Amino acid sequence: MNAKTPARSQRRAPSVADGRDARRDRDLLYGLYRQLWRVRHFEESIGRLNKQGKILGGVYSGRGQEAIVVGTIYGLRRDDKVAPVHRDMGAFLVKGMSARQMMSQIMARASAPSRGKDSWTHTGDLEIGVIGSTSMLASSMPIAAGVALAGRMLGRDSVAVCYFGEGSTARGDFHEALNFAGIHRIPCVWICENNQYAYSTPPALESAVPFYKKGEAYGMPSCAIDGNDVLEVYDTTMAAVERARRGEGGTFVECVTYRMDGHSEADQANYRDRAEVERWAEKDPIGRYRRYLLDHGFDEADLPEPPPDVVQEVRDAVEFAQNSPLPEGHEAAEDLFDESAGVTHWATPYPNYVRTPWLGR
Repeated sequence: MNAKTPARSQRRAPSVADGRDARRDRDLLYGLYRQLWRVRHFEESIGRLNKQGKILGGVYSGRGQEAIVVGTIYGLRRDDKVAPVHRDMGAFLVKGMSARQMMSQIMARASAPSRGKDSWTHTGDLEIGVIGSTSMLASSMPIAAGVALAGRMLGRDSVAVCYFGEGSTARGDFHEALNFAGIHRIPCVWICENNQYAYSTPPALESAVPFYKKGEAYGMPSCAIDGNDVLEVYDTTMAAVERARRGEGGTFVECVTYRMDGHSEADQANYRDRAEVERWAEKDPIGRYRRYLLDHGFDEADLPEPPPDVVQEVRDAVEFAQNSPLPEGHEAAEDLFDESAGVTHWATPYPNYVRTPWLGR
């Protein structure tokens, strides 16, 4: 893999014309299109609910970056692991968490995976291979390296895919994780989502070198690709995944994209130039991909915007979450210990420790 952005003409895009199974390829191409809309439509619903005061916790839109989570996850196996961060809400959906589960988590309902006790950004599901993150960006990177190493030690050929923003490449967690991964050739694919801003700081003030160069420094193949081109993201990731499965170690992939909204719903992003935003809007990943499909055998009728089943899925998820109860107050003290292992309270080494009265001990 060359350390440069591959030319579009050199990209290996699955298509009917390349001689492979036509039916499978058409399914793959439409499957990517549907997932792009699934992520976009779900997040747009979150934005509307947030304005209505129905969302608890922060909202960090990934609008404009959908091609990354779809292109990197669509071809993974169930036993592969992903470590998303706060702007990768779509990663949960594409990896296999239901829209009902996600919406319940975002609306803090008792039906949610965390039973309404935590932000959606901190949830995970090891059954489908989603590692929960913390609020400290880049903190998932050493964990992803450890998960990938554990898989290899168990004799499996599963891989881990870890996400982080370009701003995270300045943190110590990033360098510790990549150094360890480089030394031990850990089967982890590192996805740097370069969306042009670390909150309000542009790349020129974030790093003295191109971000993918930092992967090279730790001895792994590294490249920068068009992060708004879902096929380029898909092909590059799958090549990196297969390399990891063969035991050849990790790959650093910088996906160049653009955060169309502010850092959060509360950020108006006035530090950006309007012309810059409009220029990137023309590179919208869904619109570009739709034009590609129309040029490669699809008709307008094949490509609804959005697909009706996606609209129905999101509508059902919203109704389900809104009709689900909020957690009861006493539930806040539950799920704190591994009661299946006989642990019902924490053992303190401090004899003068004042136990919490409302716990009754």
